[in-house]
Amino acid sequence: METFADRSQPIVYVDTSEVRDGRLRELKAAMADLTEFVEANEPRLLAYNVYFSDDGTRMTVLHINPDSASLEFHMNVAGPKFRPIGEFINMLAIDVYGQPDDALVDRLRQKAEMLGSGSVRVHELHAGFARLLAR
Repeated sequence: METFADRSQPIVYVDTSEVRDGRLRELKAAMADLTEFVEANEPRLLAYNVYFSDDGTRMTVLHINPDSASLEFHMNVAGPKFRPIGEFINMLAIDVYGQPDDALVDRLRQKAEMLGSGSVRVHELHAGFARLLAR
């Protein structure tokens, strides 16, 4: 039987954080800067989006990586920029959809601990397809 556990498959990353009281404006500025940095330095990343709840108490970051190597690259390139954002948030969870390797999952756990009290959950693909357009 064919398996979809393939490191060349897209990886969807979603993290959710609580916004610390009174820090929304600073967080929005920091995330705009981070987004600009990621766009300029990570050409393989297919999408990188930041969302805030209507009441400004939650932030969700979603990115679509063409493969596990792209997420690893993101952690290497943007990783040093994560720590300062910790003063604005309490990370609640990181959900990864796809097949990252164990070392990458460990790095994501370290990120979740550094930025809050969050857990990392990996969801392996059971069935499906992707129609992602390359630029």
